[in-house]
Amino acid sequence: MRRIVVHIDDPDALGVTRAADSAVGAYFPHAGDAGRNYTVRCHDGARIVLDVVLHSHGPGTTWAATTRPGDRVGLDHARSWYRPEPTTRWQLLVSDLSGLPATARILEELSPDASATLLVEVAAAVDLDYLPAHRGVTVIPSIGTGNGCGPSRLAQMVRDLTLPDGRGYCWFAGEAAESRAVRKYLRGLGWTIDQYDITGYWRSDSETWDARFAEFQDDVLAVYTRALADGKDDKAALEEFDEACERVGL
Repeated sequence: MRRIVVHIDDPDALGVTRAADSAVGAYFPHAGDAGRNYTVRCHDGARIVLDVVLHSHGPGTTWAATTRPGDRVGLDHARSWYRPEPTTRWQLLVSDLSGLPATARILEELSPDASATLLVEVAAAVDLDYLPAHRGVTVIPSIGTGNGCGPSRLAQMVRDLTLPDGRGYCWFAGEAAESRAVRKYLRGLGWTIDQYDITGYWRSDSETWDARFAEFQDDVLAVYTRALADGKDDKAALEEFDEACERVGL
């Protein structure tokens, strides 16, 4: 992981949110303005800190490994997802390496009396050292699985967990197919849409998925647009979009 500090020309225009999983899109000039989303690990006025996981290849890895002081990068699409409601009694946090910076910030900002279980999938045990300790958080790791190196276990880990009593909230950041499986499992338990924020941070074999998506994008994007036009919020619209993708084999 490499830490990059970015000074923002116009903080008000970017509008970085203060949520614990706040993120921005970074667009790289060297890659034809290809972009990737990154968690805002720290935010201080006109300065943001990004912790970027380095992979074997990809435009984000190339940028993070080679950028130097004075280089320029485009920033846009500031957003966040983590929104537990005040009635939440306990939290289930689920993440792989891609979500580790957001997970760390969530743990830092949890109230001292909060109760949570963290299911985290990392490449090596040393990766866990990145996470701050919290007395109310039980950490259950899976080491050496997922993260592009093998099949992910996150969805199975969620299914194997005995959930506490009371109203819970789930935040998920990991591979997209695993995010869908976790969402469907929780809905099957009777969870409502306001009890989770489940986001696919990356997609295994994305090149194949992108090619197939190009065949159906007009149809599935129309589902999303129609949901918004019907007055549904973005999270509900995205869920309908994902269901439409699944119906056509995406």
